[in-house]
Amino acid sequence: MSSAQPQKPVLVILGQTASGKTALALQAARRLDAEIISADSRQIYRELTIGSAKPPEELLHEIPHHFIDEKNIGEPFTAGEFAVEAHRRILDIHDRGKQAIVAGGSTLYIEGLIRGLADLPPGDPEIRRKLAGELSASGSEKLFERLKTLDPVQAATLDATKTHRLIRSLEIIAISGRTVTDLQQSRKVPDLTFITCGLSVPRSTLYERIDGRVDGMIRSGLIDEAELLYKKYYSLLNGENAGVLKTVGYQELFDYFEGRTTLESAVTLIKQHTRNYAKRQLTFFKNRLNVNWVEASGDHAAMEALIETCCRAIATPS
Repeated sequence: MSSAQPQKPVLVILGQTASGKTALALQAARRLDAEIISADSRQIYRELTIGSAKPPEELLHEIPHHFIDEKNIGEPFTAGEFAVEAHRRILDIHDRGKQAIVAGGSTLYIEGLIRGLADLPPGDPEIRRKLAGELSASGSEKLFERLKTLDPVQAATLDATKTHRLIRSLEIIAISGRTVTDLQQSRKVPDLTFITCGLSVPRSTLYERIDGRVDGMIRSGLIDEAELLYKKYYSLLNGENAGVLKTVGYQELFDYFEGRTTLESAVTLIKQHTRNYAKRQLTFFKNRLNVNWVEASGDHAAMEALIETCCRAIATPS
């Protein structure tokens, strides 16, 4: 396998949660005889199914998907590892004479793949322990306010609940004297051509979709799925590998199981936190990536036109 020959352009379908990425990627994959690279940091875990909005089993069998149901909870998988492995799989897909479509909304996964990896310094255990101590003593909001002062662009892509990324961002500043945003300017550029298709949905429509999706997840058994995870992985909830278990849609229900909130409040919070996440996704994509935004209203005619636009873009890249 070699990347010496000119590579086919890779279509990247990105957007906020509930913007219609999965449906568009599936239709485009059928049209192009493509395989889908899932850029979703939660769908890669086997037991996060309803809450991560995985495609139905029949569609996973129809269209080859990568990075879905490949990891166990507690098994870390970084954006850097995704970028390296996704790049390798895209070359393999091309070598087999097929197209590759990247689809998802995990911001760091997509950025690392299409822009290359920044040369970030290795971790420093002593600095990390100090920051973890501050987190424990003063809470995440204080650390988040510090990051907003030191690196507002990076801070806009997360919030105070993203403690792992928060500590890592401050650790990098302490080690190197440079911000993540500054270091992101020097990257190892990938040897692939990516053509982005960002789905733009009016805010009111997106929020309606989010609310409807959450209600649908509850009807489909999200509470039972979360309860199984809560019982099975209780010992991990407060550990270093708990990140995936703090996913929106699960964490709120864990709080309900522990009696800290009612079920009604938990569902309301899932909707609110999902909307907050969607805002952060949009901020990241607009600040950190060069995206070709297209209107995605969701009706059949518009979907057909959108599929045609995406397929034509990678057939005749500019």
